[in-house]
Amino acid sequence: MAKAAGMPVKQDSLSSTRSGHTAEPRSRGGWLQDERGGAIVSPMSTQSCTWFWRTVAILCLTLTLPFSATAHAATPVPQPLSTLAQSGDTSPDDGASGDANGGTEKGMEDQMESLFKRLKKEPGVVLKEWALEDGPRLIGNLLLFFLILFISKIIGRWLGRLTRGGLERSKLNASELFKNFVENTVTKVIFFVGLVVALQTIGVNVAPLLAGVGVMGFVVGFALQDTLGNFAAGVMLLLYRPYDIGDVVTVTGETGSVEAMTLVSTTLLTPDNQRLTIPNGSIWGSTIRNITANDTRRIDQIFGIAYDDDIEKAEAVMLDVVNSMEHVKSDPAAQVMLMELADSSVNFNVRAWVPTSQYFGTVCELRRQMKMRFDKEGISFPFPQQDVHMHQVDPS
Repeated sequence: MAKAAGMPVKQDSLSSTRSGHTAEPRSRGGWLQDERGGAIVSPMSTQSCTWFWRTVAILCLTLTLPFSATAHAATPVPQPLSTLAQSGDTSPDDGASGDANGGTEKGMEDQMESLFKRLKKEPGVVLKEWALEDGPRLIGNLLLFFLILFISKIIGRWLGRLTRGGLERSKLNASELFKNFVENTVTKVIFFVGLVVALQTIGVNVAPLLAGVGVMGFVVGFALQDTLGNFAAGVMLLLYRPYDIGDVVTVTGETGSVEAMTLVSTTLLTPDNQRLTIPNGSIWGSTIRNITANDTRRIDQIFGIAYDDDIEKAEAVMLDVVNSMEHVKSDPAAQVMLMELADSSVNFNVRAWVPTSQYFGTVCELRRQMKMRFDKEGISFPFPQQDVHMHQVDPS
């Protein structure tokens, strides 16, 4: 059919392509315009997009390859990543021979090299294949990892509380600090076991990690042997419980009330309000005297009279004074015993049982009452004295 005269004829892009000519894009301010579709494309944006997807693919595959290679090193079934690597420049036969001759490390190096070659050529395809094949498995492993940690934490807390309840119901009479120590230890040990299991689940080889922790523990233990010695002594103090918070003790020559106790040291508060921090190693290696461990305590006081005083009268006066004290117990009964014939006095030992909390006050009041009663009864407190006899010598 003939075309109308004067009508412009527009050459179809298809006909120009068939005739061997290609529609050249026209430049408009650094942008390219396609004659066929009218699309405007920037060469800089195209290059940046390519490098972006290539970088994302490298990061994803680098994170995924060690997990898949470690978790399934002994499995003969090829992994998706190895399939991606072998589908580029290497054949399955070459990969099998490399695994047979070079081992697991050689195979991983070959896979990484092949992957990088493919990433340079077609990063978008590799990333898509990774997302379809290895993405769900990696996400599942991560979810399983956090699930195991969560469950181990719950089990650790439950077992810690169960252990604490067992200690409270037992006859050990353990201190509060020892109960807290056992509960925290059980909780942390269970969580550490769960962490090891979770790392193995995602394909991490924990044997080198545990070996490194062991070596580091040996080095730290050797450097901090004194501190670890105090720690071990603290555990023994918690286990055998020679004293507790609030007890008045004498350790390493110091006397005071136990204000705080940790696995490393013990803090004492002296009667004149001084705070002493003593390492547990020094305490465990010395004599521990717990002054307030028992409910009652015996008073032992020495009183002397002169040789000219009446012994029976003095005994009766002392016994009457001690029995008149407010906090002295009648059972066991108080005692007055002649203990020593000293150089200048006859010494009596007055013994009486009082509550531990009233010991110091009762001792001071007993001395006061005894002096006043001796003065009233005419009984003297002798003091050291010497008789000097002088003889005159005839000089002849």
